[in-house]
Amino acid sequence: MARAVTPRRKALNTVVAWVIGLIIFFPIMWIFILSFKTEGSAILPPLDVLRSSWTFENYGVVQDRSDYFKYFGNSVVLAFGSTLLGLIIAVPAAWAMAFVPSRRTKDILMWMLSTKMLPAVGVLYPIYLLFIKLGILDSRIGLTIVLMLINLPIIIWMLYTYFREIPGEILEAARMDGANLREEVLYVLTPMAIPGIASTVLLNVILAWNEAFWTLNLTAANAAPLTAFIASYSSPEGLFYAKLSAASVMAIAPILIMGWFSQKQLVRGLTFGAVK
Repeated sequence: MARAVTPRRKALNTVVAWVIGLIIFFPIMWIFILSFKTEGSAILPPLDVLRSSWTFENYGVVQDRSDYFKYFGNSVVLAFGSTLLGLIIAVPAAWAMAFVPSRRTKDILMWMLSTKMLPAVGVLYPIYLLFIKLGILDSRIGLTIVLMLINLPIIIWMLYTYFREIPGEILEAARMDGANLREEVLYVLTPMAIPGIASTVLLNVILAWNEAFWTLNLTAANAAPLTAFIASYSSPEGLFYAKLSAASVMAIAPILIMGWFSQKQLVRGLTFGAVK
């Protein structure tokens, strides 16, 4: 039986939620404001910044200096390509862990998740040398593989959790009707787990889009995504706050818009199977 929530408690929860939301959103809002200010205005105290004049000049300068759409295209290819490649590997792996009984399943899952705790810089040097040897340094293919591998444990873990909520009897019934393994995964399991798969895709696209360490160290010009686009505005001469803010807004705007329109699907997927 659900506990009754008093109006005072509800109002308090609402205020706390708004305060936390504003704290989280404030840096993005401030970057957005600075992107419409001149370099001289951007270094003024906050109240003076708000009172200063607004301009679109920074966006024009950023586009003239850097080919934004080239970086944007690289980010799209890397984010969606690595996620799609991860799904191709993760769906069969998660199916095997969810529906083929094994005492080592949890150990394997914990081992995969533990790889996310390894400092990335610890394996940078061997991967860098391997990329040079294979001739895939500063290439979309190489970076797509790396982004897929670093996010693969999360993809498998999430899909495993969603697949565990699907009754095994349904798959057994499909086998009795003559479905082979490929048909069982593609036409029975996958459609039933669409909410979970969709939320997994969205989350991993965001993770790949925001990945900075590997994209800055394994790319130079050809495969550089929007993270490198932002970093290019940090120079030995100093930080150009207004132009850096404009570049940041241009980099985060696509993923923010995608997250805004897909938030219902993301929440639905993350709560998939939570209520019995």
